[in-house]
Amino acid sequence: MADSSSSPSVSLSDESSEAEAQCCSSSSTAPSLHDTVDFSRTASDVSTFSERSVDHSGPFGTAAVSKLIGGRGSPAAALSRLSMKPRADVLDRRSAEDELDLVKERFSKLLLGEDMSGGGKGVCTAVAISNAITNLYATVFGNCHKLEPLPAGKKAMWRREMDCLLAVCDYIVEFYPSTQPLSDGTRVEVMATRPRSDIYINLPALEKLDAMLIEIMDSFQKAEFWYADAGTRSFGSVTSSSSPSSSFRRSTTTTQRNEDKWWVPVPCVPEGGLSVKARKELRQRRDCANQIHKAAVAINSGVLSDMEVPESFMALLPKSGKASVGDAVYRAMHSSDKFSPDYLLDCVDVSSEHEALALADRVEAAMYVWRRKATASHGVGRSAQWSRVKELAAAADDGGEGGKNVALAGRAESLLLCIKHRFPGLSQTTLDTSKIQFNKDVGQAILESYSRVLESLAFNIVSWTDEVLFADKAARK
Repeated sequence: MADSSSSPSVSLSDESSEAEAQCCSSSSTAPSLHDTVDFSRTASDVSTFSERSVDHSGPFGTAAVSKLIGGRGSPAAALSRLSMKPRADVLDRRSAEDELDLVKERFSKLLLGEDMSGGGKGVCTAVAISNAITNLYATVFGNCHKLEPLPAGKKAMWRREMDCLLAVCDYIVEFYPSTQPLSDGTRVEVMATRPRSDIYINLPALEKLDAMLIEIMDSFQKAEFWYADAGTRSFGSVTSSSSPSSSFRRSTTTTQRNEDKWWVPVPCVPEGGLSVKARKELRQRRDCANQIHKAAVAINSGVLSDMEVPESFMALLPKSGKASVGDAVYRAMHSSDKFSPDYLLDCVDVSSEHEALALADRVEAAMYVWRRKATASHGVGRSAQWSRVKELAAAADDGGEGGKNVALAGRAESLLLCIKHRFPGLSQTTLDTSKIQFNKDVGQAILESYSRVLESLAFNIVSWTDEVLFADKAARK
């Protein structure tokens, strides 16, 4: 996935025909995943302009979102609050002919696997659906650069086409033993079906997060701030000539910010800043979007961890973890009795997200090298769970080569998590993109792509809110 801080914003028409054209491009060969999908977790720069926020209550308080996040650890609680969304009502929102044409088009393109020549060289269904969700997000939200309600046409397109893409989840089921009564009163054992557990838990949560994000954007119908057109920027300063009321009120805008993205509009606030009520509501919405971002990241990370590691990735691993991370990092991970990933990152020169992503790739590759060696030393197959390998190493406690590899793999995992926490807008690693590219599970593809685009939208809302809060802070000085 491209680096989020440097990837240009997608500018596409909101016409449905162009959205469909992007979902499945005409090609005689199978398109490369990296050519059609932007795997960036976020689509805008990380903003650190806002003041530290505190917990608030209200219509966008963090309590509701926190409960939703906590529900993932309790499947019973999650299933009691959320249920699979029936999508039969999509037929009521459109005419029968339009709906039938849309279903035919979707079904045909998925069967072709994005190979419109019909030569059988397309991608698998899982990758085709993942690309369709990603491209639909770029079409609907690609031109959004400010806090304002989503246009009605794009909102309808998003809901209508997401309903079609998510409808396949209603038929991804698992069998379980059950009993069925007969007419004479006897009961026989049968195999019944129910939604697959990961979809039953995660998909309703994602749909709830989706609705909350749209609600946050709709709440900015009447705001005290406005935006200056990108074309009014000149030498690091912006005038407010684009504001309809700029003839009788002065504005304060941020300067020397995002000059590499000159097309992004700049937020403007009245002289003296926002009112106390508006500032409080803005922070509440920011906190809510931030919690939604954390929930989407948690779901996305969980789905990616459940995906199988591709053979192509394992075949390209270096022979030793030391060669992957380098001598300096290896000595810090191997020699220290009390390993601190935060202290190690402070000692390593990581000045940009590009360098952080390169370090994350090396650490992740070393982690799998040490895991492979630990698996081989304890005589278990590659399909064995990593937790089982750690249990065997702890039971042996011999301090030998196997125990050392387990310890190094654990430290590499903690270092990788620390890198991702320190750089929240970090692009997905090489392993993550490989998993998406070679994944054949349709349910996992839908959950991963859906959580990824919601994660990007939530991050953008937080970033846009930070910019308004920074402008308000500058106006009050």
